[in-house]
Amino acid sequence: MAFKIALSLLLLAAITVNLSACVPAVQAADLMTGVSGKSVQGKNTDTKFIGNTADFSLELFKKTSSEEKNSLISPLSVLLALAMTANGADTQTLSEMETVLGGDIGLEELNEYLFSYVQNLPRDKKARVDIANSIWFQEDEDQLLVERDFLQKNADYYNAAAYKSPFDGQTLKDINNWVKENTDGMIDKILDQISPAAVMYLINAVVFDAQWDTVYKKNNIHQGEFTNLDGTNQTAEFMHSEESIYLDDGRATGFIKPYADNKYSFVALLPNEGITVGDYIQGLTGEGFLQTIDGAVNTAVSAALPKFSYDYTIQMNAALLNLGMPTAFSPEAADFSKLGKSAGGNIYIGEVLHKTFIQVDELGTKAGAVTKVEMKCGSVMETKVVRLERPFVYAIIDNASKLPVFIGAVMEIAD
Repeated sequence: MAFKIALSLLLLAAITVNLSACVPAVQAADLMTGVSGKSVQGKNTDTKFIGNTADFSLELFKKTSSEEKNSLISPLSVLLALAMTANGADTQTLSEMETVLGGDIGLEELNEYLFSYVQNLPRDKKARVDIANSIWFQEDEDQLLVERDFLQKNADYYNAAAYKSPFDGQTLKDINNWVKENTDGMIDKILDQISPAAVMYLINAVVFDAQWDTVYKKNNIHQGEFTNLDGTNQTAEFMHSEESIYLDDGRATGFIKPYADNKYSFVALLPNEGITVGDYIQGLTGEGFLQTIDGAVNTAVSAALPKFSYDYTIQMNAALLNLGMPTAFSPEAADFSKLGKSAGGNIYIGEVLHKTFIQVDELGTKAGAVTKVEMKCGSVMETKVVRLERPFVYAIIDNASKLPVFIGAVMEIAD
């Protein structure tokens, strides 16, 4: 009997400028009629983009990981969502967002890099990545007047559709139906209700689906004990395998388990005895993460990976403020004049909310993420052993750039 091991990593980024993504069969009027994406050259990923994006990814993970429970974010989701939002920013608001998102890469250049990065992500039957974007506006132009250049830029670089809608019950259904359609049904909604203060939603959705290169069979799965963060032991099912890529950064050891066609991989890092997973996470850097992956050694690894499943929710306002973009959240000082104008007052980011889910078992991996940015107005080789029997860090990377599409930490195994 063939065992299909599927990795369904799905990531959904919703910017509430309420800002949104691309919807099949919605009832809202399509504002992109007559606004088609222009051909753009893009800019191929290089060491500067990879290094700066790794820095953003790891710094965001450090700021949003929990010291007490399992955590998981999708840096790619957050980056795409916020980059699209930044296309509506100006003056100090834009400058701060550029620094946080791209380091010394300006927004125009970042748009080009992200366009090429997304276009060149591996996509085939065994490793598929689908990304969609949409923007939703209030239809009352007396309330919100959207800049056409903002739409054009997000159409050019992010293939974003845009929809004019009354922001009523039907709009709520349309947005959630779009989310469900563009995440293969893995996330059925992003909104419980439409905030009265919302003037725009921008949503980015990403679906990742890949098979393991080497499947786990029934005789590879055995019960064992996982030591939770609080020191208690939890019975768990461990999936045993013989891997060939070993990691050791001096503070943790681990392994890399590839997915089919070697386009994406699962990375596991187990902090050394005496180093807590929280301290290990806080010591991570983008440069260090890339160096750890680049320093991988080909040797035999006896690996044990527990089955695990959990969800995680984090409001990212404080993290983004701490990273250096406070002005975007200020009702008085935010400048999103390139996005549009609202009769209700100045447009600013009200909330950045990130939700994720992951399930790892013998059949593969399923994961999802949603980022909502709410814009308001106002040889004989030694065999290494890595048993993930206590809290550990993990990531899903694309092998070309080594950048994490997902990165998380397991602190406990639930019943």
